[in-house]
Amino acid sequence: MGNNVKNIMIAFLAPLPSILFYLSFLNHYHHSPTATTHHSSLWKWCYHHPLLLANVLFFFNVNVLFWLVALLQSSHWMIDPYWTLIPVMLVHYYGSHPLAQYNWWRSRILMVLTWVWSMRLLHNYLRRENWKWGKREDWRFTEMAHQYGSRWWWASFFAIYLPHQIFLIALSLPMYVVHSVDQPLTMWDLVAVLICVSGIAIAYFADTQLHNFVKLREGGDESVVPGVLESGLWYYSRHPNYFGEQVWWWGVFVFAWSMGHGWTLVGAFTNTMCLAYVTKLVEDRMLRQGYRAEAYTLYQRTTSVWVPWFKSHHLKTN
Repeated sequence: MGNNVKNIMIAFLAPLPSILFYLSFLNHYHHSPTATTHHSSLWKWCYHHPLLLANVLFFFNVNVLFWLVALLQSSHWMIDPYWTLIPVMLVHYYGSHPLAQYNWWRSRILMVLTWVWSMRLLHNYLRRENWKWGKREDWRFTEMAHQYGSRWWWASFFAIYLPHQIFLIALSLPMYVVHSVDQPLTMWDLVAVLICVSGIAIAYFADTQLHNFVKLREGGDESVVPGVLESGLWYYSRHPNYFGEQVWWWGVFVFAWSMGHGWTLVGAFTNTMCLAYVTKLVEDRMLRQGYRAEAYTLYQRTTSVWVPWFKSHHLKTN
């Protein structure tokens, strides 16, 4: 209980430096609309470079501070829940910056969708961790720590935190565009909403089915121990939760694409490539678990990787 409360407090306090700095900047600006000519060089720079400011705040507050906290705690747990929270912070940042200009309805729709996506993913994280903050770090970080050995203390900064900045800032680029261009709503905004909602729903049902399966397995249910989840969405896809997550981010991209900013696909594309690598790591790990390697090999041969599809029954037999 003590560690849980401590980690909740750490997670709550961790983003305060960047939040307080940004609020100070807004306070200076709103008390003097001519801030760009009368304020210090720092406030001028913050005013004229919203995207660069987001990167600077991310670097010092997340990359550096989170990394230092992780070194003190010997655990890189905090970046996991903040993967779900940082996009919410970014969409509000882009919408509140003095240079922002946008269609009010598009902005609010995207903000609400981002909150729904975030709460869904945060709920799944806490449910998976038995509602304990910082219970453990991602197993991939633990494996990398073993690989790097004594070098992990500094290598973790480049292996964990810098990539998170690249991914999250890239993924948020459509949010930046939405708050930089004021155009009327079109039918493409409705398409974007439908794609986003579909992605959130698919990921929710997939993660819920996986959670229930894991609980049954941990409870010793003989129908799933040993075994592979092969019901619900998992009957049609080996990673429907990853598929839903990708659908969400491609839906966010459609908002920006519909306004003529197709270049923002770099975020969704990078995320898809990252999930392809993560998928390989997860499946390699499953195959190393001897008690279900055979069952998972068969599952691989019959079931689509991401996109839900019908089973393949044309199996190669020996």
